[in-house]
Amino acid sequence: MGAPALAGSFMVTPVRATLTAKQPVAALTVRNDSQEATVVQVEVLAWTQRDGNDLYTATRDILATPPIFTVAPGASQLVRIGLRREAEPNRELAYRVFLQEVPPPAKSDFRGLRVALRMGIPVFVLPPTSVAPLLQWRAAAAQGGGLSLSLRNDGSAHVQFTELRLVLPAGGELAREQMSTYVLPGQGREWRFSGSAPAGASLRLSARTDGGDVETELKVEGR
Repeated sequence: MGAPALAGSFMVTPVRATLTAKQPVAALTVRNDSQEATVVQVEVLAWTQRDGNDLYTATRDILATPPIFTVAPGASQLVRIGLRREAEPNRELAYRVFLQEVPPPAKSDFRGLRVALRMGIPVFVLPPTSVAPLLQWRAAAAQGGGLSLSLRNDGSAHVQFTELRLVLPAGGELAREQMSTYVLPGQGREWRFSGSAPAGASLRLSARTDGGDVETELKVEGR
C-alpha cells in the first residue's frame, strides 16, 4: 500500500504499516504541501471491532515519536512507530496511528468554522506464524425489500475491501459498491443493496481486497 493518503494541508506515506518481532519499527513520512506551517499531533490507539463498528482504546503497545511536531511549508517530517509488546503467537493485532492537525489560533477578524484534519493510519502486528482471513458469506432477502450481504471473517488476519459486486446468473449486475472497509479477525460486516433477487436464486460475488480478488457463488436465503 504505497499510495499516499491526502488530507488537505498534509500528506502521509505509506497509508498502512506492518510490524513484526523481526521488524518492530516502521516510519511514516508527513509532508506539508500547504503555504503555512502545520502542527500535527500523533496518537496511537488499539483497534477492535464490534457489530460492524470500529472501537478504539488507549494503548502503550506502540510508541510513536515525535508525538507532536511542526512541519514547515514544503517540508517533511519522519514519524517512527515502534512495537513495545510481544506479537501474538497465531493472530494479527490491529492499531491505528491518528495524525491530527492542531489549528493555529483564529485571527480576530475570522468568521466561520475551521475543521482540523485527522487521519488514521492502520498498523498491523503479524505473528511469527502465517495468518490469513477466512471469509464466510451469506446473501438473504432483506426486510422491506432489497438484498442483505453479510460476511464473517473467521480467520486470523484482517481483510480490506475496495469493491463488492453481485451478478445474476444471466450476467446482469445486481449491485456494485466501491469502498475502503476493513473486517478484522473474528468480526463481521453487513451491506444492504437496493437490488433484489428471489430466495433460492444463485448469485456470483466478486470482491476486490488487499489480499487479491475473491470470487464465490451464493444462494439467496429467504427472510
